[in-house]
Amino acid sequence: MAQSTNAQTEILIRNARTVLCMDDDTRELTGADILIRDGVIAQIGQGLTTSGRIVEAGTCVATPGLVNTHHHLYQTLTRAVPGGQDALLFGWLQTLYPIWARFGPEEMFVSAQVGLAELALSGCTMSSDHLYLYPGGARLDDTIAAAREVGLRFHPTRGAMSIGESDGGLPPDSLVEGEAAILEDCIRVIDAFHDASEGAMVRVGVAPCSPFSVSRELMRDAAILARDKGVRLHTHLAENDEDIAYSQAQFGCRPGQYAEELGWTGEDVWHAHCVKLDGQEIDLFARSKTGVAHCPCSNCRLGSGIAPVRAMRDAGVRVGLGVDGSASNDAGNLAAEARQAMLLQRVARGADAMSAREALWIATRGGAQVLGRDDCGQIAVGKRADIALWDVGGLESAGSWDPAALLLAGPQRVRYLLVEGRLVVEDGRIVSFDIDAAVARQNALARKLAEAL
Repeated sequence: MAQSTNAQTEILIRNARTVLCMDDDTRELTGADILIRDGVIAQIGQGLTTSGRIVEAGTCVATPGLVNTHHHLYQTLTRAVPGGQDALLFGWLQTLYPIWARFGPEEMFVSAQVGLAELALSGCTMSSDHLYLYPGGARLDDTIAAAREVGLRFHPTRGAMSIGESDGGLPPDSLVEGEAAILEDCIRVIDAFHDASEGAMVRVGVAPCSPFSVSRELMRDAAILARDKGVRLHTHLAENDEDIAYSQAQFGCRPGQYAEELGWTGEDVWHAHCVKLDGQEIDLFARSKTGVAHCPCSNCRLGSGIAPVRAMRDAGVRVGLGVDGSASNDAGNLAAEARQAMLLQRVARGADAMSAREALWIATRGGAQVLGRDDCGQIAVGKRADIALWDVGGLESAGSWDPAALLLAGPQRVRYLLVEGRLVVEDGRIVSFDIDAAVARQNALARKLAEAL
């Protein structure tokens, strides 16, 4: 870091070794400067100057910030819980529900703070979150406050569960809510926090948890509400074989048909997982411009399978990446997620099934498309200045012939991360708060939860 003045509106990234723009022309620039003004990319070129701050990037590859399209941030407090380490999806949920029922506002805030910091260090500038349980007075507001402290662009979704065990659902009755109250709180958080303007730091979505934890009526009413409010829709769909069997037994159809019947397809909808979509469902998603959040590490951890991402991409489905919750991933590293996505498609379809550059495109531009953010996901003049700088001068890239092939031989932690032109990570450290203190606080909360079992 070379020089700084009192000017806060400009920052210059100088002499980046490579800039992977992910723009419409898929440009890759060498020795380029990026001038940022008031949170927006103002110029890209060489020999640019500024009276503001300068970030020297001579050993760095610049990419758009990675975009996380599916997470359950609260699960950062329940990593590697012994009873759920080797369980399939439904058994895993039944192990963890009683623990999550003990959460409250503090647990929601701290887990979101730590989870978002972990994402930031892995190059993520924008994250969604699917919060579908609200024990102990917790609210979506708790996670929004955490995102503001960390400095990431945030797409929280107001999730919900309304069918408990006594009505044939999976979650305990203590974690479900009345459907009228769910819809009322969706309206509250949208009115309080949703920002539809370009460059928005917070946009709220509506997200009933899954077809096996809410009613058909809530799914339909949630879609009507979201479209009335102009916000996006999100849920889990077709995650594993159990999911497909449940849909066929309870609804008499496959998940894709169920979603279509209830208004859950369209360019304002994205579904998590979609591991078990068949050819007809893939075609439906492509025609309707329905998005998919692909979560490869979680799918591996829970034994759900390999999502047909190659087939989806070839058909024209919009695909982004998600780390999913840390109770089923054990980590929140979006760079590692992108590498895993690439490797799984190669395992399933051959070494030429997905390149490192395509996987990085999915992790950046693809994720921005899924979240409806045309203002993000690429390094281009006029786009928001969400940029990750990866230092390829170190051990991880030593001997690499192609510094831009980050997912083959590159660091998985950023040196610098900028969101809306503001430094969130500097020299590999979170800027806005004491991460070590937050981790200590989270560990104390986790011990308290474990001791209560």
